[in-house]
Amino acid sequence: MKNILIGGITAVAVFVLVGAALAAAKPTARSATVATAKTGLGQIVVDSRGRSLYLFEKDSRGHSSCSGVCASYWPPLLSNGRPAAIRGAKASLLGSIRRADGSRQVSYAGHPLYFFSGDTGRGQTNGEGLKDFGAGWYVVTPSGKKIDRD
Repeated sequence: MKNILIGGITAVAVFVLVGAALAAAKPTARSATVATAKTGLGQIVVDSRGRSLYLFEKDSRGHSSCSGVCASYWPPLLSNGRPAAIRGAKASLLGSIRRADGSRQVSYAGHPLYFFSGDTGRGQTNGEGLKDFGAGWYVVTPSGKKIDRD
């Protein structure tokens, strides 16, 4: 009986530890904050850390057309709660859409928002005007329009 009890306790401990490790490994999104910042392209929409946010012309209102490999190059801005607008961003333009995987992606003026993996620092706009995954990628103005420098 003593071995069974110890085995049961060990099994419970392993189950709890494995569950905690899996939960820690699973990426979680927090409530996103959207702001504006001045760049070489003018005033644009950024996240709370100053990283540029992009729209994808292939997206339709309320639907993201970027998943899988696309989302590894163009990660979506995700939020667990209602996104917040600060420093020039307009709260009335903020929203979210449900992605195919069930996560919530922040939208601005109806455009789902993305980062570009080639931007490594605050205010970089290396993804501006790229034509990847079937359409153009553009940074967003505080009014919700794309900046097209072409």
